[in-house]
Amino acid sequence: MELTNIDFEQLFGMQDDSNPIMMLIWILPIIIFIFYGQRIQLWVTSGEIKKAIKKLDSYSVYSKDELLKFVKNNHNSKNNFSEKIDQFLDYFTIMPVEMDPNGIVEKVHHIVRSRDDYTRLHLQSIFPDIDSQTMSKIQTLLEISTSLRLIHKIINHMFLTAKKQNNYPLILPLQMMLPFIMENAIAMKESIPVFIKGQPIGDSIGPMIVGKMMLNHKKEPIEFETVLCKKEFLKRNLFLVKAEGPNSTVGRPAESLSKIISENKISSIIMIDAALKMEGEKSGLVARGFGAAIGGIGTEKFQIESVAVKNNIPIFSLIIKQSVKEAITLMTKEIAEQFDNAMHQLEEMILENCKEGDNVVIIGVGNTVGVPQ
Repeated sequence: MELTNIDFEQLFGMQDDSNPIMMLIWILPIIIFIFYGQRIQLWVTSGEIKKAIKKLDSYSVYSKDELLKFVKNNHNSKNNFSEKIDQFLDYFTIMPVEMDPNGIVEKVHHIVRSRDDYTRLHLQSIFPDIDSQTMSKIQTLLEISTSLRLIHKIINHMFLTAKKQNNYPLILPLQMMLPFIMENAIAMKESIPVFIKGQPIGDSIGPMIVGKMMLNHKKEPIEFETVLCKKEFLKRNLFLVKAEGPNSTVGRPAESLSKIISENKISSIIMIDAALKMEGEKSGLVARGFGAAIGGIGTEKFQIESVAVKNNIPIFSLIIKQSVKEAITLMTKEIAEQFDNAMHQLEEMILENCKEGDNVVIIGVGNTVGVPQ
């Protein structure tokens, strides 16, 4: 055993600390890391980001192909419309200046609404033979495809800029954000077949609840792609509002609410919507709260809050928690099974917060794809 130990010590130079080979083995990596550390980290990180960019590119191409295929299957004309679709995919929106915040919400609302109206009217002029339900699907698919193309462009730009400058600190934020970006991109990609088939998504749970309450009652249009139903529930007068299904649309709940309040004395507003769950929370969890439960860029939320404050009307909310992916893909069993629970809690909220004879507005917020009324 002694001879073996001596042989190993001689072999690795352990008896002599000044062995030049051992000094090189220890010092050389340190020198390399000091002078080329950032480049090595950039090279290692680049591999992961390149794979993600390649996936984003494939998602963008897939979404465009599915959009063209869907239009081709539902459009009788033999004209080549792919170039016109390409033009839409590269459209951009310039937000108004924010140096003077006065009136910024109205400006943003005007820009976004004008963009949506233009897109819809232009698509209708290109495809006049397509019905409203199919047109709403085309608009949704166009929005998904545009978003995926934009995400790919931004991530690719940030990566190429960092690589061009050999700038690791610039690529570090991209590496940290990438998992969240990919989660959203994958969700959008997987939502495409759902919207094509016109199936309910997780975000449809709010309109689904209100839609069921509308069954066998008279409905009337109140705003663009938005319907109103008046009914009585335990001596309370309900004004039920949802987007017009089964189109792929969120309607215009803010304008609808303003119109109802201008014509009726309203005591309470109850909003039902999907909400993003935290990691660790169970999907489909139903929770009650206060305030306007509505997503988007914030303009409609501002309108709802403004009209509620002006008329001193409390806003209650009922949310069904779910992940980003669950919200825009086919409604899962866990979320669907909470339907009865959500209905029961909504009835409790009406009884607890509204007296007999009160007028209550109940809004089912969300995309009502596949959900009639």
